[in-house]
This record gives sequence, structure tokens and C-alpha cells, in this order.
Amino acid sequence: MSRIGRVERTTKETSVLVEIDLDGTGRTDISTGVGFYDHMLDQLGRHGLFDLTVKTDGDLHIDTHHTIEDTALALGAAFRQALGDKVGIYRFGNCTVPLDESLAQVTVDLSGRPYLVHTEPEGIAPMIGSYDTTMTRHILESFVAQAQIALHVHVPYGRNAHHIVECQFKALARALRYASERDPRAAGILPSTKGAL
Repeated sequence: MSRIGRVERTTKETSVLVEIDLDGTGRTDISTGVGFYDHMLDQLGRHGLFDLTVKTDGDLHIDTHHTIEDTALALGAAFRQALGDKVGIYRFGNCTVPLDESLAQVTVDLSGRPYLVHTEPEGIAPMIGSYDTTMTRHILESFVAQAQIALHVHVPYGRNAHHIVECQFKALARALRYASERDPRAAGILPSTKGAL
């Protein structure tokens, strides 16, 4: 059974299309108009082995906020849709990724209960190109709210803003991949004592 999510989201500020295949090979087609954000979403697809298409047309003449936020909301909704009933998945995933001097630790529970814990070093440079680095947390908040997952992201150290953000996306990709993969020992089983996720 295919595990594909497709979400179209249109407001007065943005028009977003996201399609994700959880059982893909890491093929991506990303275009948001925010170069660094495109790079991060590409990391998410490639390292998660998700086939990921993202097409966003936003009000970049104002700033990048709406484009980044609305894309993250649509991505979370598409990921949740692709998960389906969650029967037979691992549910939990974690990954630690270094990127030169930076390190990110990500743990995820595909719980059905949105919750985010996010820490990163203070004093991170405010901008990477047109990408406002304070948006990283907001991306994760928006994604978590729509995907309905519990997500803990911790960057204990790092100096370079590009590295600090990128290692988070790479670790997130791997943690989501591990959590959403099918467990061959649990075919037909929902990984919950409650009987619902």
C-alpha cells in the first residue's frame, strides 16, 4: 500500500503544494523562492529517503516568513496523511548528526500528540542569505502541529549558523525515516497500548 501524502494550501499570502512518498528513494523537487530553505528541504527528502515535491509561491516582497511557515504547515499535513493508520511502523526514531563543529540530536515519536522541545546555541547569526535563523524553531513548531508528532531537537554546540541549522534538518530526516519505516516484526500491529495513535 502506498504511503503518499499530498496537500495543497492556498491563502492570500501563499500557494503551496507538497507531495511526499515515505517509501521513496530521496528524489526531491523543491522550489520555495528561499534558497537556503530549499536546501534544507532537499536535505529532509534525501536523508529521509522520502520522495518530496514542494512548490511554494509566496509574498516574498514582504519577507520570507509566510512562505516558510505555510510550507512547513503543508509539509506536516502531508506527512501525517502519508502515515495513514500507522499500523506496522516503528513509531519512535532518533538520530545524532555532526556537521563539522556542530551537532544535532533529534528524537521523534509519531504519537498523534503534537509537542516540541527545541534548543540551539545562543548567539547564532541572524541570517543565512534571505533565511531568518529564528524561523528554524517556527518551522519545527508548524510541522509538529500538523504532523501531530512529539519532536525533541537539541543542538548542544555549534558556531556556524549554516551548520547549526543544516545538521538539525539532516538529523530530523533520519529520525523521521526510522520512525515511519515498517517494522517487519510488527506487521498489522499498531505500536500503542492505547489502540490508537
